[in-house]
Amino acid sequence: MREKTMGGLQVRIAGGPNRTGDGDGPVVVLLHGFGAPGDDLVPLWRVLNVPEGTRFIFPAAPLSLDGGFGESRAWWMLDMERLAQERARGNWTQLVKEVPDGLSMARQKVTDLLEIVKQEFQVTPEEIVLGGFSQGAMLACDTVLRSNQSFAGLVMLSGSLIAKDEWAACLPNRKGMGVFQSHGTDDPILSPVVAQQLRDMFIAEGLFVEWHEFRGGHEIPMDVLTKLGEFIQGVLYKNIE
Repeated sequence: MREKTMGGLQVRIAGGPNRTGDGDGPVVVLLHGFGAPGDDLVPLWRVLNVPEGTRFIFPAAPLSLDGGFGESRAWWMLDMERLAQERARGNWTQLVKEVPDGLSMARQKVTDLLEIVKQEFQVTPEEIVLGGFSQGAMLACDTVLRSNQSFAGLVMLSGSLIAKDEWAACLPNRKGMGVFQSHGTDDPILSPVVAQQLRDMFIAEGLFVEWHEFRGGHEIPMDVLTKLGEFIQGVLYKNIE
């Protein structure tokens, strides 16, 4: 693995024949969740069963929650107290429609990163899978839906629905794209019911969704990672016998 700055973000790069991102294989970009360190998802590249040429990029979010780099980070700030209150009331109607402050800035950061990735790694958007966990999953979804480029696939691990009306308007442009969604039935942070609502929106607009519900909380269990490896192989290596 190696580290560098790309598009103003510190990133960890892994995979490829030398495990530092060299080679000419396709690319998986994974965005960590709110409050996690920038390297939170890095161990996944060693676990996912994908061809060894696959390259991985793990950017650290730009906002520090504790004043130090590499510790708790965020793509945009969250009102955790309000989220807990709304969750306790079962009231997600307004929350899913809201466009979080800072979302557009975070999306631009990821968009800029992807442009650099295309140039430096010599890949097309069709050779890139973009995804993430929790807040990172929502940012990945927002970036893919609003882009004018066609990505190989979208990965949402314990993500949720936000900016509902704006996402709904973008979805028809992503017809036929593969989406991997996983969510715990006992998730105490993001409602599985809302995740199912997003899944149904995807399906209604002709996206191909792999939905993986598991008995658990806000996490990524091993069997989900097994299925994720199969998904990545399917969307990135579908033309390889």
